[in-house]
Amino acid sequence: MEKNCYAIELKGISKHFGPVIANDSIDLGLRRGEILALLGENGSGKTTLMNMLAGIYLPDAGEILADGHPISIRSPKDSYAHGIGMIHQHYKLVNVFTAAENIVLGMEHEKKLDIAGANAKVREICARYGFEIDPEKKVYDMSVSEKQTVEIVKVLYRGAEILILDEPTAVLTPQETERLFAVLRNMRDDNKAIVIITHKLNEVMAISDKVAVLRKGKYIGTVNTAETNPQALTDMMVGRAVTLNIDRPMYEHQVERLRVNGLSCYDHEHVKKLDGVSFTVMGGEILGVAGIAGSGQKELLESIAGLCPIAEGSILYYPPEGGQDELVGKSPMQIRKKGVSLAFIPEDRLGMGLVGSMGMTGNMMLRSWRKGSGPFVRRKDPKELANKVLNDLEVVTPGIEFPVRKLSGGNVQKVLVGREIATSPSVLMTAYAVRGLDINTSYTIYNLMTEQKMRGAAVIFVGEDLDVLLELCDRILVLCGGRVSGVVDARTATKDEIGLLMTSVGGKEGA
Repeated sequence: MEKNCYAIELKGISKHFGPVIANDSIDLGLRRGEILALLGENGSGKTTLMNMLAGIYLPDAGEILADGHPISIRSPKDSYAHGIGMIHQHYKLVNVFTAAENIVLGMEHEKKLDIAGANAKVREICARYGFEIDPEKKVYDMSVSEKQTVEIVKVLYRGAEILILDEPTAVLTPQETERLFAVLRNMRDDNKAIVIITHKLNEVMAISDKVAVLRKGKYIGTVNTAETNPQALTDMMVGRAVTLNIDRPMYEHQVERLRVNGLSCYDHEHVKKLDGVSFTVMGGEILGVAGIAGSGQKELLESIAGLCPIAEGSILYYPPEGGQDELVGKSPMQIRKKGVSLAFIPEDRLGMGLVGSMGMTGNMMLRSWRKGSGPFVRRKDPKELANKVLNDLEVVTPGIEFPVRKLSGGNVQKVLVGREIATSPSVLMTAYAVRGLDINTSYTIYNLMTEQKMRGAAVIFVGEDLDVLLELCDRILVLCGGRVSGVVDARTATKDEIGLLMTSVGGKEGA
């Protein structure tokens, strides 16, 4: 091994998907004992680049060097052989197996599997780096952070010296994030080379030593974290100055728009997902909803939207023109016929929100075609709406008839948000509206939410980034295991306070 050479180096790496250039002659190096954050807008090529190190894609041009020597990575097996391990956003674990069984799964064994030896080795790795995991615990009994720990220990067990983590904190509480960062620092001190792909600039500043920036498939540069700041990194990513302040004006004449009382519901396997949930939402406020993944956020929004059967409780809607309507027991169509203006941006945007094979016009029509009174669908109104969304939200597409499934995630989200907001709802519900979106698109969405609030709409914003919830929302409802563990004032609450409520510790109750 040559002195001072990179643990892994990419030289002139290019990757095309048809006419789309995902990576364009990228040069990037990673040293041992270093944490490198990889930043870039949606579609800038971050995950594609790392997937070539993981053996998932083959580069079309360029070479990969390990310790100064050219290597060939044609499969994940080759990647492991060169000491590279990638921890993906979606975990690849067998639920009915224990942590240790998942960790040794797929490895070649000379003789019968020694599970006691595997348990001992897993405990040794955990003690060395500060992981907290029981090797004999079944995956189906684990929290999200425990599952992530299993994935990281799995690559270390296989001898990985270079670790790549794709959006590792997306579903962690602040306390779990801090524990993960402590472990990553221990691994760095043990001379491991670590790459983190993330959109959270505050975390980049907290954990990384260096930051590499990609923009539209090109390598822009690498800077030392200590010598930069979030604003400078954003400008590098976007290529121009971007304002990083979320405006939070007060709406003066708030009125009650929605009252949820004692709401309970079960999933198709009769598992209770919501348990006696009660809260109010005011017209002219953004109510944030926080909670560990699977705490009932999705079911809460689907219940209000008429998509999820309700076992107990009531949902009273107070229209702007006066009076009240009970939403429980009504279908989404009946809710709309009542004149209830409810817009719902689901978590699964292509599964529930949009038809992937249709263009923007067709997808606008799904929401607005009932405006006509005759038997024929009028295409003029949806076409005008499609063009308005295209221009207002700067959707990148070859045309409004181009299938939305072929657009990037950020552009799909813009189409969906634009369509829902165009109905001028009095209640707007969004589930993970900025999940996986770059900083620029995210701020566009935040501003749209605030515009709706200042129009007098009641906005319910389910999010996973607590920094954003604390800056954007007026109040934050915290769910834990399907119950309300607290409602806090977003202007005075802290991340730690919300993190404790997410795990049902602490108890600042609110209305």
